[in-house]
Amino acid sequence: MFSRRHPYLFFILTFSSVVATVMIVMTLLFVTGTRDSEFEFGEKVGILEINGIIADAKNAIHNLKRFREDSSVKAIVIRINSPGGAVGPSQEIFREIRKTSSSKKVVASMGSIAASGGYYIAAGADGIIANPGTITGSIGVIMGFTNYQELLRKIGLVPVVVKSGKYKDIGSPVRKMKPEEKKILQNFSRKIHRQFIKDIVDGRKMDQAKVEALADGRIFTGEESKELGLVDRLGNFEDAIEWAGRMGGIKGKISTVYAREKKFSLLKYIADSSAKALLNRIADSSLSADYLYSPEKDL
Repeated sequence: MFSRRHPYLFFILTFSSVVATVMIVMTLLFVTGTRDSEFEFGEKVGILEINGIIADAKNAIHNLKRFREDSSVKAIVIRINSPGGAVGPSQEIFREIRKTSSSKKVVASMGSIAASGGYYIAAGADGIIANPGTITGSIGVIMGFTNYQELLRKIGLVPVVVKSGKYKDIGSPVRKMKPEEKKILQNFSRKIHRQFIKDIVDGRKMDQAKVEALADGRIFTGEESKELGLVDRLGNFEDAIEWAGRMGGIKGKISTVYAREKKFSLLKYIADSSAKALLNRIADSSLSADYLYSPEKDL
């Protein structure tokens, strides 16, 4: 017999098989015992988290599309903890939420803050739930840049600019802004603001005059927002899951599945951190337009 002729090899093979079996069993126990696992069978609520400064929409759009095409996902919760961010990505995520809500119910759950671009995203959902103390609102546009003119003068640097048009260097950090330039930017900001208002009116089915009265950049608590019609319910994250699941037709216990995260990278985490992103925007010398609640940045 093989075991008698090769006892050591037989022992190694047997031991390896036992270890492999134990590892497989432990893995299965871990998977089946995890509530928020993709491997859990049955109907589920998909969870997409929007955290920090909104600077890119690619991952959010990808995960919304994946949830939309997954027949086991009956509803989606967008968990928002964001002061807002760039105009383009906020609008892209809003559009994808609206597209998704035509086939599956979407609930926006506001955490500690869902302001400006964060509220823009929430407005695309079928329903919004917030904590009483959630910071939200800040419906407006902010533009700004850092002027280095005096600093350059003190250290003896003389900037040289060659441009093809009169307004090509509008918002330049090395010179004072001209009145006509500020007027152009104010008009530009007003147009983007109108887009924000229009999407809230469309997404929330609110009266335009009412939204305009609230869209002066001020912030509201979640409690105030419910009274004003910007939020539908007060509650926490679990309440949002329950609400979404029932709207999606799930009976009994509601399971969840989170959007896939890319492999963790410490360097990427540091590079993409909200604090770093916010500091970069505050110190950035280039002109920017944002749906962003940022008391530190003022035009």
